[in-house]
Amino acid sequence: MTAFAILLALLGLMVLRVPIAFALGALGVFLLWAFPLPLNAVPQRLYGTMDSFELLAVPMFLLMSNVLLKGGIGQDLFAAVQSWVGHWPGGLGIATILSCGLFSAVSGSSVATAATIGTVAIPEMTARGYNRPFVLGLLAAGGTLGILIPPSIPLILYGVVTENSIPTLFMAGIGPGLFLLSAFIVYSILWARFGPDYQPSPRASWAERRHASLRAIPTVLLAIGIIGSIYLGVATPSESAGMGFVMALLITALMGRLTRENLRAATHDAMKTTTVVFLIIAGAKVFSYAITLYRIPQDISTALSTNISQPGLFILAVGLVLLFMGFFLESLSMLLIMVPVLYPSLDSMGINPIWFGIFFVVLIETALITPPVGMNLFIIQGVGKARLSEVVRGAWPFALIMLGTTAVLWFWPALALFIPTRL
Repeated sequence: MTAFAILLALLGLMVLRVPIAFALGALGVFLLWAFPLPLNAVPQRLYGTMDSFELLAVPMFLLMSNVLLKGGIGQDLFAAVQSWVGHWPGGLGIATILSCGLFSAVSGSSVATAATIGTVAIPEMTARGYNRPFVLGLLAAGGTLGILIPPSIPLILYGVVTENSIPTLFMAGIGPGLFLLSAFIVYSILWARFGPDYQPSPRASWAERRHASLRAIPTVLLAIGIIGSIYLGVATPSESAGMGFVMALLITALMGRLTRENLRAATHDAMKTTTVVFLIIAGAKVFSYAITLYRIPQDISTALSTNISQPGLFILAVGLVLLFMGFFLESLSMLLIMVPVLYPSLDSMGINPIWFGIFFVVLIETALITPPVGMNLFIIQGVGKARLSEVVRGAWPFALIMLGTTAVLWFWPALALFIPTRL
């Protein structure tokens, strides 16, 4: 009954349009006051939340991605990939997805990936006769690769909350990320093959390919350096993110694209996003501490273990809950609210916590392209100057592909666990 009342109160605050960070924090403070517990525990928990070396990776990756965004690096990536595969059936769709995957490897941000590649790809694809809803949906879905292909900010936060190895989570995200990227590419080829409006693109000359590839090489090397330094144990994710930010500054400066205005805008945007993320983390930390004192996670864990003895039913229940919550909450909020509640049940169910982290992130990825609060839908709506209904109409097949990926993960756990267990 207590859990239901708390959930009802949280939903009520959301209906009143209270920002999720303040809704979580205020409800947590109220629960601590009613426990009763001295409220000096609140600033202690807040300080403990922010005093984390691993969380330094979040603002550093955001700074790096915003510097690359303002420096027009997304245009270079798209031009290079398009020069090689643009003439294939559905070539521009393939180029768009591959560009999203490459930019994901240096940003860790879904929003940054969707906005960067969308700015370049939408006018190019629509000019070639691609159906507009398909283009918008493709970009919205392609942007979600930014929170699965490492480095991934949600995987960093999952690792911090559950105290699992962040490099191991990054390695586990590679297989599903590439699988999802490949599935999007196959769908793009099939759409071009059977779509009535598709117009093939001309083959680029070798001179055009060489010129475009040379401009993209520094960014590709940056991605390899970031991921390689983490996997080889040379640097922690936070140190790698700091190194990536410095290299992004050097790349854009040497290319003559790092103006004072661009740097100021990149820093300002990264600061705003970091503040929002950290406020949500702080509010969620106070809320999770409060509900732990009320033994709600333990009770839910016990109820699940008692009433659901099969791991498959547990995963199905988790998936349905997350899909429902995805209609109302954005991805980080779902992660920070649900993981502390669900995580204690994993051991009794025999579920690998690394695998569960990837499964969880794929589901909250799906929430990014489902209405009414799918963040990528609004990003692409703004970039493409489109109606939301157009974006939703083009995105729903990709949402089904992502749900299919969760089924593949369940029946084939090695998709996520093969790389971290072999390296």
